[in-house]
Amino acid sequence: MQDPLAAVAVNDVIILDGAMASELERRGCDLNDALWSARVLLEAPELIRQVHYDYYAAGADVATTASYQASFEGFAKRGIGHEQAVALMQQSVHLAQEARDAFCADAARLAGRKRPLVAASVGPYGAMLADGSEYRGGYGLSVQQLMDFHRPRIAALLAAGPDLLAGETFPCAEEALALATLLRDEFPDARAWVSFSCRDAANLSDGTPLADAVVALADFPQIVAVGVNCTAPRHIAPLLGEAARVSGKRLLTYPNSGESYEATTKTWHGSSDPGAFADAARQWRAAGAACIGGCCRTTPQDIRALSAWLRPQR
Repeated sequence: MQDPLAAVAVNDVIILDGAMASELERRGCDLNDALWSARVLLEAPELIRQVHYDYYAAGADVATTASYQASFEGFAKRGIGHEQAVALMQQSVHLAQEARDAFCADAARLAGRKRPLVAASVGPYGAMLADGSEYRGGYGLSVQQLMDFHRPRIAALLAAGPDLLAGETFPCAEEALALATLLRDEFPDARAWVSFSCRDAANLSDGTPLADAVVALADFPQIVAVGVNCTAPRHIAPLLGEAARVSGKRLLTYPNSGESYEATTKTWHGSSDPGAFADAARQWRAAGAACIGGCCRTTPQDIRALSAWLRPQR
């Protein structure tokens, strides 16, 4: 079964992008909203396109769309109907595709690079709740109920033609199983990665061992990579070790910058350093990660630092 990530791998390494929402905030956007970065799809889509371009220019092989917080339920709470919600979700994919086209049109920038990918972000059910549930899990929903939630947004995103889906920040194994089952039963041509949020060096946010969640995806070939995101960097190497112990799939990680997040106040504490982030990534690579990038509070500078180490020939 074809793995789109293989098309951009160099020495079996793929560089992912960094944060979207916090980067938009850094550029002046107000994301104090239940829609989070999806709000910018309504208000300033050109900024999303520019962020994607800047990540490609920094060395990213994959851009992840600004659809993490986009859901029919979330848009409906803002008075946005089904058709407009579909258009906004698909716009998130088109913006990344447009950024890629612009990047690829610049022969000097593209020199020595493979044509990068667009991964359509499928955020967790908890992101729609906008209450920090993606860091706790325990939704109280069945796999079937989670399939019903994800089905229409996956259909909308896939219709826009991304290279793959990015199921990300899943706090529980049931949500990953829901995505994998949907692809197997209803979207057989789609490919996806699944990335979990974890609360410590061994367990998902809801307490399930990461190894158990990864094993449950073994028989789903459409899931082309598994790993961890939106998790403190200090936990990443042991988590990757757990995943590598039980899975033969490509491993990925894109942790937070190293700052700590307080979900109740929605504030970040601490500091970040691109050089330190890139240095930490050496441990993640040694632990088996083939796809490496950043999540919350990482920037194009972090991805540039990663690229300088992973692809020094560029």
